[in-house]
Amino acid sequence: MDEINIGFIGLGNMGQHMCLALIQKNYNVTVHDINREAALPALELGAAWADTPKELAQKSDIIFTSLPGPTEVEAVATGEDGIIDGITSDSVWADLSTSSPELMRRLQETFSSRGASMLDAPVSGRRSDENGVTLNGVLSIMVGGHENIYMKLKPIFESFGNKVTYTGEIGSATICKLANNMFQYGLERLLVESLTLGVKAGVPAETLMQCIRNGAGGSGRILNVSMPDTYLQGKFGGGTGSESTFPISRKDMALALELGRELNVPLQIATGTYNDMTAAVNRKEWADLNYRVYHLLQEERAGNVEVRISSEE
Repeated sequence: MDEINIGFIGLGNMGQHMCLALIQKNYNVTVHDINREAALPALELGAAWADTPKELAQKSDIIFTSLPGPTEVEAVATGEDGIIDGITSDSVWADLSTSSPELMRRLQETFSSRGASMLDAPVSGRRSDENGVTLNGVLSIMVGGHENIYMKLKPIFESFGNKVTYTGEIGSATICKLANNMFQYGLERLLVESLTLGVKAGVPAETLMQCIRNGAGGSGRILNVSMPDTYLQGKFGGGTGSESTFPISRKDMALALELGRELNVPLQIATGTYNDMTAAVNRKEWADLNYRVYHLLQEERAGNVEVRISSEE
């Protein structure tokens, strides 16, 4: 098999560690960054330097970019001395940035007109340990674009990511990354609401964290069992245990909000959750169902979007 020449643009917090992982896997790597000092670790390990994205593209079969956002991605791709000016027919550009799905689709059209392929491949996860040492293979990579191009690059993605998922057409990976980030930040915000309530009520943060980790929310049950078996299947026919129907779940939320009022702790996300539960329980046909039926209200607000997965046999 012919040697693969890889170009890597953007050697910041995330990009540097992915690039170093490629070098450590013995790929031929050429690098570029607006700040040459950021490239020193890669250069010290044997990477070559390119003065511009155009020059890097001319030397590369596969080009990776890891940049702050859509503005930088577009500038590097199609700006002066950009990738588009140097990319050759049959080369592939994979953008690892968190960007815009609309931009990804538009840029694919531009690169396709030059005979080149494009993937959007944003990453999620950890970049290094507490000592700054590169950790290979600890990133989740979401990849959108032509599946045959994805399969060609999959072994390279696996050199710096341990979970690589093909998401579909171009732009779909960026959509997955944005949804993933929204979930992460929203979950952190709800966790902080829970912690501030508990600490102000007199429980040490360490104890609260341990109890949340051990409970259904923190143990992974929601993502791995509860939601896949109920809401994501569209199955709300009631259930067993403490989470089965509205009277119990709504009561629990009401008690938490009552404690928040007593202690003057604002609980914005919890209040919104309780309000949706209340709106749902007022629909008589839902009153005796599994409480997760209230998530259908969000589907209605989103324009009657139906979120379902296939049942695993």
